[in-house]
Amino acid sequence: MLQLMFLLHVLGVVVWVGGMFFAYLALRPVAASVLEPPQRLTLWAGVFGKFFPWVWVSVLLILLSGLHMLMVFGGLAAPHHALTMLGLGIVMMLVFAHVFFAPYKKLKRAVAGQDWKTGGAALGQIRRLIGLNLILGLVTIAVVFVGRALG
Repeated sequence: MLQLMFLLHVLGVVVWVGGMFFAYLALRPVAASVLEPPQRLTLWAGVFGKFFPWVWVSVLLILLSGLHMLMVFGGLAAPHHALTMLGLGIVMMLVFAHVFFAPYKKLKRAVAGQDWKTGGAALGQIRRLIGLNLILGLVTIAVVFVGRALG
């Protein structure tokens, strides 16, 4: 059972952090350089509409599998790197929930109403928050591997 939880946890992380990495470092620069605001904002609203349901699934997998493994390894007496991972993961989940329920909602409304200025502002906020979450995700991965190596 522990191996299954670990697999689900890693798959969730790969989908979420890998998706942010691709979107932020590959798709975003190309979209910004070749698309005008109406097309770019429409593209991003569509991309997020496909990616964010996968993020919700990933969040659920990561949270449930992580809590299960944490209990197996002693709950609050678990290794410090595991507790740090939990804390960083919860911050990431809260940042994502904010992105989903605030600026993403604004972006969808702006694109539907062809309000490109408002959509651009919403996309800018999403970009900054995804950048923050990407950094947090990469730091979390580093914490786990360094913590296990030192452990």
